[in-house]
Amino acid sequence: MLKKPKISVIGSGKVGENVAYYTAIKGLGDIYLFGRAKNGIHKAKGIAYDINEMVYLLGHDIKVEGVSYNEEGWEKLSDSDIVVITAGVPRRPGMSREDLLKVNLDLIKYFSEQIKKYAPNAIVIVVSNPVDVLTYMTLKFTEFPKERVMGMAGVLDTARMKEVLYKKAEEELNKVSIKDIKALVLGTHGDTMVPVLSKTFIGNTNIRFLFGKKDIEDIVEKTKKGGGIIVSYMGTSAYSAPAASVVVMLESIVKDLHRILPASVYVEGEVADWFGFEDVCVGLPVMLGRKGIEDYELVTLNARELRELQKSAQHVKNMIKVAESLISQ
Repeated sequence: MLKKPKISVIGSGKVGENVAYYTAIKGLGDIYLFGRAKNGIHKAKGIAYDINEMVYLLGHDIKVEGVSYNEEGWEKLSDSDIVVITAGVPRRPGMSREDLLKVNLDLIKYFSEQIKKYAPNAIVIVVSNPVDVLTYMTLKFTEFPKERVMGMAGVLDTARMKEVLYKKAEEELNKVSIKDIKALVLGTHGDTMVPVLSKTFIGNTNIRFLFGKKDIEDIVEKTKKGGGIIVSYMGTSAYSAPAASVVVMLESIVKDLHRILPASVYVEGEVADWFGFEDVCVGLPVMLGRKGIEDYELVTLNARELRELQKSAQHVKNMIKVAESLISQ
């Protein structure tokens, strides 16, 4: 990867805008923001102008450019080191991630074709929902190596669990630092996600020794419903935390940090043997570096957690079958 990477963000909605914004604040590379022009409004270009002015104030030696792809085409996607796909219809009140599948699948196919043509060596991070299924379909559409296609989910879900734990600790325990809360959420980005309680600590103490059964059930439930709560308040999906989660992944890749982070990734071989499922994209802990997914962490789960993870993977596989049937129509 180049010293100053080219990072392309497809989608100039709230998530895409904030991915560009946070990426620029950290000075991670040159940023190209792709969006649709509509009724004479070139939103991506306006966002880029605004962020560029901020970048100059911060003193970062990078540039941000907006591209109206429906008028200018996709040539500026060429030679991207990383492509982040955020475009798609956001979840609305009463809409499940499954409902989004029919709407967003055609978009993912179209974007994948452009990435394959113009940026065949890029690492791809999928954000559009339902992210696990769309990550799988992006992998199939692009025909990229599995190490270069991943979905953003687990970083966000783990952050939501930490936030719930922080509030619960304030209520039940002495005040703690958010930096001392360790959590891990695996599985699908949806109702079958798996908050891994055996890997959840405040300081060096597992939460089972700090909270009662009802409190822990409440923590799990609030973690799973975190995204839905935001939708119910705002009338649309979250964008600040999802964008920040993407940038956590971007930073590990660009700076070759080799951080172990949960992401939606393709499962086969030794990893499939360890967890008991294959040919699916689902949230697992992986090491992210300059080459993308550089290793999988074969995390030890208890019997209940493993069953829940396998159930979560099966849920995604069922949705993949639906997606494949839609493509074949």
